[in-house]
Amino acid sequence: MAGPGPAKAVHTQTLAGPPPLMRTGKGLSYAEETAGCETHYSALTWPLQMGCGCLFPAAAVTLVRPQLSRLSAKKRHGRLTAHLQNHDDPLFQAAIDAASLRFQETCKPEPLFLDPFAGCFIASDANKDIKQSPSLTASVHHYCIATKFIDDKLLTAINQMEGFAQIVLLADGMDTRPYRLNWPNSTIIFDISPDRVFQTAAQMLEGVGAKIPRNCLFLHIPLECPDIQEILQRKGFMGNRPSLWIFQGLPVLTLARFNELLFIVSSLAMKGSLLLGELPTWLTETEVGTKSTTQKWMDKLFMSHGFKVEVINFEDVTRSMGRDPPSGGYKNILFVAEQLRLSDDQMESWRREYHRIEEEADEEGFEEL
Repeated sequence: MAGPGPAKAVHTQTLAGPPPLMRTGKGLSYAEETAGCETHYSALTWPLQMGCGCLFPAAAVTLVRPQLSRLSAKKRHGRLTAHLQNHDDPLFQAAIDAASLRFQETCKPEPLFLDPFAGCFIASDANKDIKQSPSLTASVHHYCIATKFIDDKLLTAINQMEGFAQIVLLADGMDTRPYRLNWPNSTIIFDISPDRVFQTAAQMLEGVGAKIPRNCLFLHIPLECPDIQEILQRKGFMGNRPSLWIFQGLPVLTLARFNELLFIVSSLAMKGSLLLGELPTWLTETEVGTKSTTQKWMDKLFMSHGFKVEVINFEDVTRSMGRDPPSGGYKNILFVAEQLRLSDDQMESWRREYHRIEEEADEEGFEEL
């Protein structure tokens, strides 16, 4: 499927601190910046009422195993059908399933969060079905609990930061957080997700008037890029500034790939930065089976990359939200991890300072002689 082409408009607000991250006009060429990736900059226009008449912030995206059997959205969510024409693509289907859950939660009488844009990914005839569905009065879904928890944790942490904030969304391409959350001024949001899903979603969001908040910056980096770490840095990510990383929806096929991702985050994230989100349980099963607890396995995995991790109990979180715990099992692990190591940029700054002090000491000793 062809992408939407160059962005029609780009915000170029002045940010206090970071270097320029965007250019006006048609953006950057294939060879100029991405070394094999086409980067799409999104700066669209703010909320329009969707099928259930919602115009408010809050919500998220799911982490669905890309290789799961393909059931139609209609089968999984009553008469729900996808608004996209990529039913055979598991990446599109996983992203649509996540958006469907956000839309259903948004349309409840007392929703945990509101996502005014999730409905644009759903066929118009399904909007009416969802609002009339008995599932609207059913218990909340695990995914929606995770979404609410992640959003609250994210906004609490970002509001405690001084200066500009860096957010990295490791998502499925249909994460509406950049458009629906109440971001502080000078927030820089990086979206790493499958490019074909993101480009299609960006067109649909533009069609309903979605807009990045003023004085914020939104940059997309295709998951298919050969060197995500280098491209993030080219786009202006600063490893000597705090950052928040959200892992929810990004398709990860193997434990080895998740380890590679943790290595990238560990190299870039300043000490004290947070990584939070949902990890598929089937990744743990391939490594430990039934011989280790989830927390011990997570401790070993994350500490090997310098992170202290906490596994979050869904029941406790649900009760704290004033809801009954969801029934049935869930195939994702909710977690919060804190970076304990210095980032590569911090280490480089330390080395420069060390050499400077060493050189000054040598000069003083020479003068005494």
